[in-house]
Amino acid sequence: MRTQVGIVGAGPAGLLLSHLLHLRGIESVVLEARNRSDIESTIRAGVLEQGTMDLLNEAGLGARMQAEGAVHHGFELAFEGQRRRIALTELTGHSITVYAQHEVIKDLVAARVAADAALKFGVSDVSLHDFESGGTSRPRIRYAHEGDRHELECDFIVGCDGSQGVARGSMPQAQRHDYQRIYPFGWFGILVEAPPSSNELIYARHDRGFALISTRSPTVQRMYFQCDPKDSADAWSDDRIWAELHARVDTHDGWQITEGRIFQKNIVGMRSFVSTPMQSGKLFLAGDAAHIVPPTGAKGMNLAVSDVRVLTAALRAFYEEGTNDQLDRYTETALKRVWRAEHFSWWMTRMLHKLDDTSPFEQRLQVAELEHVTTSHAAATALAENYVGSVAV
Repeated sequence: MRTQVGIVGAGPAGLLLSHLLHLRGIESVVLEARNRSDIESTIRAGVLEQGTMDLLNEAGLGARMQAEGAVHHGFELAFEGQRRRIALTELTGHSITVYAQHEVIKDLVAARVAADAALKFGVSDVSLHDFESGGTSRPRIRYAHEGDRHELECDFIVGCDGSQGVARGSMPQAQRHDYQRIYPFGWFGILVEAPPSSNELIYARHDRGFALISTRSPTVQRMYFQCDPKDSADAWSDDRIWAELHARVDTHDGWQITEGRIFQKNIVGMRSFVSTPMQSGKLFLAGDAAHIVPPTGAKGMNLAVSDVRVLTAALRAFYEEGTNDQLDRYTETALKRVWRAEHFSWWMTRMLHKLDDTSPFEQRLQVAELEHVTTSHAAATALAENYVGSVAV
């Protein structure tokens, strides 16, 4: 087989890149290890920045997001028994949309299928070859599919296959440098059949640990609280979960979170991670293949979209104008946004969580910082700009 861009991974980054390239007349083939039902049913939360919302709309992918997503013009910070609002739209002119990542994937898959795209699910034994600069051979992706061996020849390879995929591991080790921070806690997540506790997200800081109250739909809510990452979800009864959430989030004025039937429990670990460079020869990384952020700052999928936006523009310039400049600068350009988002996510995490070095002194510093960002117009604006993704980098 032959194509212009070979894409490994059918997550948000790979599917969106394929669709945007298609709109610009650039061919691609997407290879995915999982089947379609698996990628469409893997439940992951999604907070979409203004720029992500705009790009999906511009690409003709935003109809269901607009119909079913919840537009939020602010969020609340809860601490010391009170809740204070960060007015995103008032401070920045922008908003966010709560729309789950797997719903975005459904929209992307449907668009690629409607365009009769080369989208192959269930591939295995993927390996990347001949992507280094200076060789006479074109880059190649070898893989197995439906019992047969295949080879895909392409101009460029883009690895969008996540943190455990083959693309990052194929980067030359002599060039690669990884930066990582593993946090000493996880998030215990539940899905609940209940009406919303609040019209907007609530980020809660408590001496017992962090909590987040989010919404999935008018009847299904998503809630999280900080826990030991080595804990077992089975060790937590429903009564124990509700007691913990009430202790961390309920306020002194009598407001309480709304309980309901818990129908899903899971624990996820937390880390910050960046692998550089994000390119080698004609191999490029995008999304989780290159970087991970803790979900506190709601940046994961938005960073993937940002990578794809930069890479699409660079590939368009190559094919339409014959210039390599933007491709050569892809790592430099993408990492400006990546490190800004990494810092914001780290800052939000430190401000709201009970960390391994959080002494009583540091706990009071957290409260002082929350007081500052909720009473200073300048500090609240800086937080809001980072959250909606409107900071130019």
